[in-house]
Amino acid sequence: MAAPPPSPVPPEVVDLERVAAWMDERTLGRGPITDVALIAGGTQNVLLRFRRDDREYVLRRPPPHKRANSDETMRREARVLAALAGTDVPHPALIAACADTDVIGAAFTLMEPVDGFNPSTGLPDAYRDRPDWQRRMGLAMADGIAALARVDHVARGLADFGKAEGWLERQVPRWRAQLASYSELDGYDGPDIPGVDDVARWLDAHRPGTWQPGLIHGDCHFANVIFRYDAPELSAIVDWELATIGDPLLDLGHLLATWPEPGSPAAAATVDAPALPTRAEVIDQYARGTTRPLHDLAWFQVLACYRLGIILEGTYARAAAGKAPRDVGEVLHAITLGLFAQAVGLIEG
Repeated sequence: MAAPPPSPVPPEVVDLERVAAWMDERTLGRGPITDVALIAGGTQNVLLRFRRDDREYVLRRPPPHKRANSDETMRREARVLAALAGTDVPHPALIAACADTDVIGAAFTLMEPVDGFNPSTGLPDAYRDRPDWQRRMGLAMADGIAALARVDHVARGLADFGKAEGWLERQVPRWRAQLASYSELDGYDGPDIPGVDDVARWLDAHRPGTWQPGLIHGDCHFANVIFRYDAPELSAIVDWELATIGDPLLDLGHLLATWPEPGSPAAAATVDAPALPTRAEVIDQYARGTTRPLHDLAWFQVLACYRLGIILEGTYARAAAGKAPRDVGEVLHAITLGLFAQAVGLIEG
């Protein structure tokens, strides 16, 4: 019998023999792992698709150069996916999770593969040829985060998943501190982001007086979703590593901040779909799926620009230190600048 082809990833990233032994202990198939393929997309984590027996799996682990919290982030993501089982939130089904780092050097999850496509990598013919599908695709994004906003996180066992008390007040200092921490990376000269201090001051001065805690994805945009091929509907919202307890209006603010609308100064993903709905139509669609008041939505959109810009700047700083691809860092830094330009425009407009 011929030996299986070599894995496309080195064993120090994912040691498949150790993964197979770990799966043996949990009766997740038998025999060798085959049909191994890296899944493209994202800039932070490793995604690997493979087959064992007659079942396919997707393994997700932190990047080879882990951050200090990478393993804990992976554990939290697994917990969210487990809690979402049985809800109407489209998400990858969790098969199993390894919280320990002694198997492959990092915590990891095994998930069911999701059938569909990511719109930031191009649209299938059915979508390109039907403007009504493009429009529905945009509205489905609003439906997905509205469904998440309706999840009772306490009933789902996530009451302690994040500290609700003082969440609003913590936002600016938490992200300001993260931005300051990047200066510890050798090769990064510090942030050169016009408007960063002005945006922080505005957020503190205009903080909403009340809010409603809920489960948030924290990074919802077109690069982090999978759509069905046969209908303009979400197959899954993916990449739950920033999920926490906060105000779900932040997810809507994030979606608006990254919306690929003509004239948008920043978008986390380019989508060639000219018939997408406008931001105003996305807001209206979200409002149909929730009872949450939207009068403070502008604040959450500015906050989304602030936090996402700082998060993306982290990859730029890591690239300057040789811990992430330089070209990726440059692209994300440009998006950061666009996000802060958008935030300044919202403040001044």
